[in-house]
Amino acid sequence: MIYFFDGTKEAFFIAFLAAWKDGDALLTCGQKQLTLGMQTVFVNADARAGRAEKRFLSLDKKCLHELDFILRSGNENRGQIAYRYFRRIAETGGPVRDRLHEEDVIDAVECVNRVGLEIHRLHGFLRFLACESGALYGPISPDNDICDLLVPHFRARLKGYPFVIHDLKRKKAAVCDGEHTFSAPLERADVAVSADETAWQELWRTYYRAVNIPSRERLKQMRGYMPVRYWKHLTELNGAEIRPPALAAEGTAV
Repeated sequence: MIYFFDGTKEAFFIAFLAAWKDGDALLTCGQKQLTLGMQTVFVNADARAGRAEKRFLSLDKKCLHELDFILRSGNENRGQIAYRYFRRIAETGGPVRDRLHEEDVIDAVECVNRVGLEIHRLHGFLRFLACESGALYGPISPDNDICDLLVPHFRARLKGYPFVIHDLKRKKAAVCDGEHTFSAPLERADVAVSADETAWQELWRTYYRAVNIPSRERLKQMRGYMPVRYWKHLTELNGAEIRPPALAAEGTAV
């Protein structure tokens, strides 16, 4: 039986309860190709979700934070990974994150770590454009669904400034108006940059050229610290000579 849920924690817990006695249960919050004879159930959240959350919190105080990260993961099997991990917590009656000899735990911990690492990376890799309105616009294409999790960091760094973090891959945005924050669908954004934006971008590139030593390029090491998939949104690399062929062919993405 395949149990479909909408990707929220509340719906996950209802799917978990429905699948508990099903030895062949498969939970998914994305698209899944069905095989002949496979049965499906579409699960919605209800009042039981709150009770399930409280029960799991009594077993492991950190598990809801981990669930949030797993469900935000770009792993297409994230629903099943979360199910197997929480099933181990329920069966054991306590935390299992240290049982790294178990495949179910390894998969869950890897999802959590990947999401946390990408949040950390985008704290440094996100580049904002200054708009005519006075707001800042930052496009990203992350592997995981994290744009709203970036807001606290930049809200603390950009006190009083309104900004938008736009997840181009998922067509959604996290918005801060300087005081309040919210998330909303955003298919595309027509950005009118300020008159000074071009000058600021050139300053970035000038700084990059100044600190770069062409004769001592270490591209393999550079890709290790700054994965290529983030380069297309980095102002200092748009127009720089150090660009992988595939990216150079695409041109700038902003």
